Amino acid sequence: MSYTGPDFDPPPSRRFRRGPLTVALAALVPGALLGWAVYATVGGSGDGGGDASTSAGTSAPASSLPPPSPGTPSPSGSDEPDGSDGSDGKKPSTSPGATSPSASAPAGTGPLRGKVVVIDPGHNPGNFRHTAEINRQVDVGTHSKECDTTGTSTDDDFSEAEFTLDVAHRMRAFLEGQGATVKLTQDDDRPFGPCIDERARIGNEAEADAVVSIHADGSGTGNRGFHVILPGSVDSGAADTRAIVGPSRELGERIAGNFVRATGNGPSNYVGGGTGLVTRKDLGGLNLSTVPKVFIECGNMRDSKDAALLTSGAWRQKAAQGISEGIVSFLRG
Repeated sequence: MSYTGPDFDPPPSRRFRRGPLTVALAALVPGALLGWAVYATVGGSGDGGGDASTSAGTSAPASSLPPPSPGTPSPSGSDEPDGSDGSDGKKPSTSPGATSPSASAPAGTGPLRGKVVVIDPGHNPGNFRHTAEINRQVDVGTHSKECDTTGTSTDDDFSEAEFTLDVAHRMRAFLEGQGATVKLTQDDDRPFGPCIDERARIGNEAEADAVVSIHADGSGTGNRGFHVILPGSVDSGAADTRAIVGPSRELGERIAGNFVRATGNGPSNYVGGGTGLVTRKDLGGLNLSTVPKVFIECGNMRDSKDAALLTSGAWRQKAAQGISEGIVSFLRG
């Protein structure tokens, strides 16, 4: 998905708020970004190749994250509809079926027992077959937007929908191992969608402790890196994010810091001013949420160097680990 639109808010000049969250949180993301800077200076990977080397200070090896559950798609070479570049939706496979969100297996023992996490894999592999349905307008509080989009893809036709579902499966395995109850908004188990308003509703009705929407960007060549999108303060129509702005920012900061450490990849060089954080008020998935929620754009599919990472199963394992460890850090406080 792309990053232009109404009410786009760049992050504040101070990269991370300071307050009663604890000194550890205040240092989390800056420390991780400093580690990335050192890593890049001494010759870290990220200028091509299938896998990114993990930076010094990675919290755990990628092998500590369980493999994806059966049925996870492999590459063949938003929830927010914002007109991503290259959104051709090629080569997805579909499995029409149930229209309810994919439920977690019964939660086991672990530090996250009793916690509910909703993972929102951006876009659906079948969306490209249902253009009329996904172009339907839905209310996102501040205005109306399309139900969904097809998402973007790499030049080799590895789709954003495939990417997000694969990462979601890997995250689910890790978080269930920590004892959490995990729900997916879709698991390629419905012909298209869900629409962006329904995606938000799934997290709300689950009374989720944290919701993360997984995406990859469709920006221009040379634009690289990840960024986490935070909800801005909105109070309009059906949208009221005021209660979740603070906890969502904490969730986003922890995910950003852990993502840097797990993958060794730095923040976006084209949005966020080097912080890896961007605030937006135009995204229905955030506007309509009543529980802590963020989006993460894991990289840019339209840049060949980022695409080499996004199409690597080993790198996706690291990405899933970083996001998951950020969630664990947030939920354990």
